Amino acid sequence: MVWAEGYQIFNLMKQQTQLFMGRGQLIERLAKQVGNRKMAVDLLIKRGHLESDGKTFTKAGAMRNSMTAEERAIDRESKRLNKSKSDFSYNSKTNTAKIKSNGAIK
Repeated sequence: MVWAEGYQIFNLMKQQTQLFMGRGQLIERLAKQVGNRKMAVDLLIKRGHLESDGKTFTKAGAMRNSMTAEERAIDRESKRLNKSKSDFSYNSKTNTAKIKSNGAIK
């Protein structure tokens, strides 16, 4: 029973993040992913995306905030694997980018 309740909560949080997929929604999306706005702001400060005032984006943060969830996922994977962004396909349900293989996803 506990597992089922946890799974339902996880699905609800995942559905709520689907509301914040566009540009200019970095804080809102992260807040839904981690559970609250304060944690999201603290993470963004730690990552160097927000100034210590918790309101002002750094240059890197402004660039991330101007991206969609898809663009951020593809950007993360392309940097991690040192590949071109055009080599990736995005899955909005999992918020992940995968390498394309002859038109298919690997």
